[in-house]
Amino acid sequence: MMALMPGMLAWGLVAGVAMVKGGLGVGLSLAMSFLVYSAGAQLGAIALMADGAPFWIIMLATLCVNLRFVIFSAGLRPYMMPLPRSTRWLLGYLTADLSYVVFMQRYGGELEPKPEQLRYLSGLCAANWIGWQSATVVGVLFADSFPTEWGLSYAGVLALLGLCCTLMRDWQSGLSAAVAFVVTILARGLPLRLNIVVAIAAAVISGMLADRAGELHKPARARGVP
Repeated sequence: MMALMPGMLAWGLVAGVAMVKGGLGVGLSLAMSFLVYSAGAQLGAIALMADGAPFWIIMLATLCVNLRFVIFSAGLRPYMMPLPRSTRWLLGYLTADLSYVVFMQRYGGELEPKPEQLRYLSGLCAANWIGWQSATVVGVLFADSFPTEWGLSYAGVLALLGLCCTLMRDWQSGLSAAVAFVVTILARGLPLRLNIVVAIAAAVISGMLADRAGELHKPARARGVP
């Protein structure tokens, strides 16, 4: 996690500053950081609030942004089901994009639950949560000390782009990212930042079609066909 921490800290700092300068104030910003714990949902909701979007648009956008956690849950299910329900709920709250990806890179091919898997995932989640909340709290408490002229938003975007690039390990994920980028630009004229929702939907659909195409082009034996 240490290799990924600089980018995440920069993004957390940006999120904290954005929430305060977006009008939430210190108290609500801290509450949002600890309760929502999702950079995409937090920043997306703040942007829509600033634009005066209705409540249902904000809820729809954050739901679309967080649909990825359904995939995370499905991927972690084989490892988590032997654990008590309270432990699964706690890890469900703590698991984020980076901790999930790093965990699956190490144990993705080992579906049999092992004690070291829980320790490894817990360590990843703890490091991710502490790093994110620390950076966000600093951004919230010292938001007025960071002038907008510093271009913190660009630093956060660049950090996030760097993280995304490290996660694109096959042509399917690269295609989904490219589709999301193109659709976001083409649909930028939509009101209330609906281009984000449209881009997410397009990326998910293209990713599913790409995965399906990849399965069809695998040799029959690789697909489990005799």
